[in-house]
Amino acid sequence: MAARAISPLIGAGALLAFTVGAVFVSRSGAAPMQPAAEPIPVAALAFRAEDEADGGIALREAASAQVFARIRPGEDGFVRGTLRGLAQARQREGLGPEEPFRLLRYADGSLTLRDDATGRRVALDAFGRSNAAAFARLIPQDAHPDGDRR
Repeated sequence: MAARAISPLIGAGALLAFTVGAVFVSRSGAAPMQPAAEPIPVAALAFRAEDEADGGIALREAASAQVFARIRPGEDGFVRGTLRGLAQARQREGLGPEEPFRLLRYADGSLTLRDDATGRRVALDAFGRSNAAAFARLIPQDAHPDGDRR
């Protein structure tokens, strides 16, 4: 009768030993994981977003401070919401608007909005084609990877 009570304990111990051994073997033979290299953008736009008195948002080129686009009140909800979210994250971290946002286009056409001040990145294509297109229209076709509009 005592043998019946001990056999489940032996089975559980064997299972535990096997699991620990399998984890040890899988970790010792594996190469350390390297973070994926970030793709190099083919076009970039460095800009600042400024609130306007009428509720709109002026988008200014970082290098020249010239307004290149305006978002009127009640329009471009995705662009407006995304920029507001990034601006609020900066405020929570006690950061100001000095560092520009960077809109990046890659060779495959994908877009990322990056905030180097907070380290946040928004993969715009994840929100659908029409939302990504709202940002894509901001980067001229002849924009350069350094972020200057030319």
